[in-house]
Amino acid sequence: MSRPISGHVFRYDGARRSVWRAKYRLPDGRQVKKTLGPAWTARGRPPTGYFTKRTAEAWLRRTLAEAAAGSLFGTVRTGATVADACDEYLRYLERDRQRKPSTLRDYGSIFRNHVRPALGEIALEDLTPKRVERWAAELDPDRRMANRTREKIITVFHGAMERARKLHRLPANPVADVEKPRTASKTDIAVFSPEEVMALVRAADSEQDAAIYLTAAFTGLRQGELVALRWHDVDFHGSAIRVRASYTNGHLTSPKSGKVRSVPMAPQVATALARLGRRGLFTEDDDLVFTGIAGGYLDGSALSKRYRAALERAALRPLRFHDLRHTFGTRLIAKADIRRVQEWMGHADVQTTMRYLHYVPRPQDAALVGEAFEASSTETSGISLPGLESRRLDQSDHAADC
Repeated sequence: MSRPISGHVFRYDGARRSVWRAKYRLPDGRQVKKTLGPAWTARGRPPTGYFTKRTAEAWLRRTLAEAAAGSLFGTVRTGATVADACDEYLRYLERDRQRKPSTLRDYGSIFRNHVRPALGEIALEDLTPKRVERWAAELDPDRRMANRTREKIITVFHGAMERARKLHRLPANPVADVEKPRTASKTDIAVFSPEEVMALVRAADSEQDAAIYLTAAFTGLRQGELVALRWHDVDFHGSAIRVRASYTNGHLTSPKSGKVRSVPMAPQVATALARLGRRGLFTEDDDLVFTGIAGGYLDGSALSKRYRAALERAALRPLRFHDLRHTFGTRLIAKADIRRVQEWMGHADVQTTMRYLHYVPRPQDAALVGEAFEASSTETSGISLPGLESRRLDQSDHAADC
């Protein structure tokens, strides 16, 4: 049952200093006692953090108004802590949202290393935006963490508290207004030239590695999707590769977008895979195309190590394996429409695909700009710009003087 909201402020004169305090009752009957700050007794405007009777009463009025509106932090008793909210969010992502194990491990690591140590024991209703702001500022005291990492930590924690807000009917999400660090846009992409791709293929440690490098660059498949590729996914007759699964960090999951997709298989890839299919072992429909020990999944870290060694042998730039996928995107965006490239690459959002648009060569654009101004330049050929005629007269006078 809701009770009347009331309160008052008073000055407490301690042995060391005087402070203003507030005492008020919440709608659920709880009484709250709070020290607002040191009392300002001198003349003039009080410094930041100090209170006079007038400013203390103004603070109380705002607080009681928020309590009446249900927007005051601490007015709802949840019986749960921030740590509980993190655990519930992970359960929600796994059970209801069916997120991948890799995502759950990533989020769990964020909660374990960055949220729980500082905020885990705080009751949900007691977590205020001010406390979250202080936590965000203390995330990287030595300034060694990349801004993108800090941004991700805050974003994941926001998701956990948004879930808690809905479950416990909290007045607001205390992370909502936290300012995230500025991060550079993801427009710069490192890619291989076609000649560099072939140099990498030639420098491969084995025929299988050569085929996987070529396939990565010519299809845009992610490393985990290549590792999970099986022979029944390779359609030689239809010149296509179906992407059904991804294998990363010991877990087989769906592709990143969550959808099966089909990617065109270029003749060069078909030739390389057909040659690989003549190896004698592990060539049945359910076998893996790129096999590890005894036909099992390739070791991703070992593949990465061999890839870096191949880069060195080919005297190529130290680009990432994932840049083979970017190479596919930048080459194909110049030949196909953006929607088809989005489909082939498995991007859930076309905005991701649009990062490749500035790689499209448009030599005709300069001619178009010139044509657009041809008519206006003809129309203005007899018009003098302000000041131009006077400068011509000055030059004529100067020539006469000479």
